Amino acid sequence: MRTTFLRNEAKWSNAITEWIKGDHSQRQIVLMLSLAVGICSGLAAVFLKWFVDFIKQLLTRHFILDQTNGLYLIYPAIGILLAGLFVRYVVKDDISHGVTKILYAISRKRARIKRHNRWTSIVASSLTIGFGGSVGAEAPIVLTGSAFGSDLGKRFHLPPNMLMLMVGCGAAGAVAAIFKAPIAGLMFVLEVLMLDLTMSSLLPLLVTCLTSVCVSYALTGMQPMFDFSLDKSFTIDIIPGCILLGIACGLVSLYFTRTMNWFEGIFGKIHNHWAKFVVGAVILGALIYFFPAMYGEGYDVIHQMINEASPDEIMHNTLFYGGGQSGLLTYLGLVVLLKVFASTATNGGGGCGGVFAPSLFLGSIAGFMFATLWDSTLGLSLGEACFLSPKNCALFGMAGLMSGVMHAPLTGIFLIAELTGGYDLFVPLMMVAVAAYLTIQLFEPHSIYAMRLARKGELLTHDKDQAILTLLNLDSQIEKDYKPMSIDMNLSQMIGVVVKSHRNIFPVIDSNNRLLGVISLDSIRKYMFRTELYRQYTVKSFMKDPPALLSISDTLKVATQKFDETNAWNLPVVDEDGKFIGFVSRSGLFNSYRSVLQDIASE
Repeated sequence: MRTTFLRNEAKWSNAITEWIKGDHSQRQIVLMLSLAVGICSGLAAVFLKWFVDFIKQLLTRHFILDQTNGLYLIYPAIGILLAGLFVRYVVKDDISHGVTKILYAISRKRARIKRHNRWTSIVASSLTIGFGGSVGAEAPIVLTGSAFGSDLGKRFHLPPNMLMLMVGCGAAGAVAAIFKAPIAGLMFVLEVLMLDLTMSSLLPLLVTCLTSVCVSYALTGMQPMFDFSLDKSFTIDIIPGCILLGIACGLVSLYFTRTMNWFEGIFGKIHNHWAKFVVGAVILGALIYFFPAMYGEGYDVIHQMINEASPDEIMHNTLFYGGGQSGLLTYLGLVVLLKVFASTATNGGGGCGGVFAPSLFLGSIAGFMFATLWDSTLGLSLGEACFLSPKNCALFGMAGLMSGVMHAPLTGIFLIAELTGGYDLFVPLMMVAVAAYLTIQLFEPHSIYAMRLARKGELLTHDKDQAILTLLNLDSQIEKDYKPMSIDMNLSQMIGVVVKSHRNIFPVIDSNNRLLGVISLDSIRKYMFRTELYRQYTVKSFMKDPPALLSISDTLKVATQKFDETNAWNLPVVDEDGKFIGFVSRSGLFNSYRSVLQDIASE
C-alpha cells in the first residue's frame, strides 16, 4: 500500500515537473515556483501555529489564575527532552539556529538546504514551544520555507543565483504567513538574509509573500495577529520620549545579544548531551515557574500589554499576583533581565526555536515599562501633552527590540504596523526603530543571527567587495599542478623538473610533504646552460622562504590582505600540519573575482 502510494506520488510529481519545464522560459518557471513556495510555506506556517497552540491549550487550560502551578517546572523539561530525542535519534542532524543556517547556505552560494528541514523543524519547535520552551517558532518556520524553496529549485536545476532567490522566497513566505505581514516578509529577506533586490528578483518574492499570506487569511481569518485600538495618536510632543525609548531598546538589545552569546558559550563547553539537558531543564523550569509570562512565545503577554490588561491578569500563576502596579513593574523588570537565560536554556538543553518571538516579547515589555516610568517622572514635569501611551509604546518597543537584536529596522517597522493595523503610528515606530538600530550599531556591527558567520568571515553582506570574497572560497582557488623539488636535488635534477613543468615557481618539500621553501625560475635561469655547475649547486643554493603562507582554513579576505602586504604573485597553501597543498595566484584570484562580479552585476 505504502509502496503504491509513493509510486503514484512520484509519478504525479514527475508529471507536474515536466509540465512546468515544458516550453516555459526560466523566468516563467521561477514565477510558477515562487507561487508553489508561497502555498507550501503558508500551509506550513499555519500548521505550526495551530500545533503549538493546540499543545499549549491542552496542557494549561485547567490552570487557576491566582495560584502558582508546579507543572510549570515539569512541562518545559518534557518539551525539550522530546525535541532533543527527536533530533538526536530521528533527524540525526543539527536543526538549531535556522536563520544562521540559511545565511550560511546563501553565503556559500550553494543555497542547498536539506530536504528533511521541510518538516523536522516544525515537529521539533512545536514540541519545544507547546510544552513551554521560551523561544519563537519563526526561525524554524523560516528554515522550513527556505527548505521548500531550495528543494524546488534543485528539482528544476536552477542556477545558483536563482536557487538563492528561491531560498529567499521560502523565507519571505514563511514570515509573511506566520505574521500575516507580506511587506515584513520582503523586508526580512532584504535586511536579515541580506539578499540584494533587483527587478528580476522582486517579483518572485512578492508573488510568494502574497500567496502565503492569502493562504494564511483563508485558513485563519483576515484579522491582524494582535487586536489593537488606537486611543492616543502621534503628536510632536512625544518625540523626545520616542527617541529615548529607542535608545533604551538599543541597550536592551545589546544586553540580550551579548548575554545570549555568553550563555551559549557556556552550553558549548558542556559536551555531554544529557548534562546539557539537565542544566537547560532546571534553569528553564525554575524561570517559568516563577515567571509564567516566559512560557512559550509570550504572545499572550503582548496581547495583554496592548489591550491594557490588569496587573493581576499579566501576573497570573505567580508569587507576584495581587501586587498592583508597583509589583507589576518589578515583575516585568525581572522578566526583561531573565528572559535571555530562559531562551538560551531552551535551545541549549535540546529544544528548537528562535529569537524572533523573544524580541517582540521583550520589546513590548520594555516599551510598556518605559512609558509607565516616563509618565510618572519626566512626563509630569513636561506636561500632559508629553505623556506616552503604555499600549502604544509596547508596539514601539517591539519595533525597537527587533531593530536592535536583528539589525532590521525596516522589518520591525512594517511588521508591527501589519501585526496590529497600527499604521497611524508609523512615524513613532520609525523613530524608535532607527534610534535603537543606531544605538546597537555603536557596539555590535552584526545581528545576533549573523555573528557566528561574521566571526568566521563567512557572512554575505551588501558590501559587493566583501560579498564576492565570501562567495569565493580558498579551496577553489588552489592550483595543484606544481612540480615539487626535494632538498637533496642538484642543479641537473632541478632542471629536469623545470623541463617537465609549465610553471615558473616550484615548492621544495621534505619526505613528509612539508613545505621547506620555494624556488623561482628566475633564480636559476642564468645557470641552466652551464653544465659544469650542474653538480656544484643544490636546491639549498636557490631556495627562499615564501613571502607569506596561506592556511587551508584562511578566508579569501585573508588571502587578498596577504597579497597586498607582500606584493607577491603566488602564495603557497599548507594544511594544519604544514603539508604543502598548492599555490594561489594573484592573477587566478583576480579572474575569479571578475567572473563573480559579472554574475552579480548581471543579476
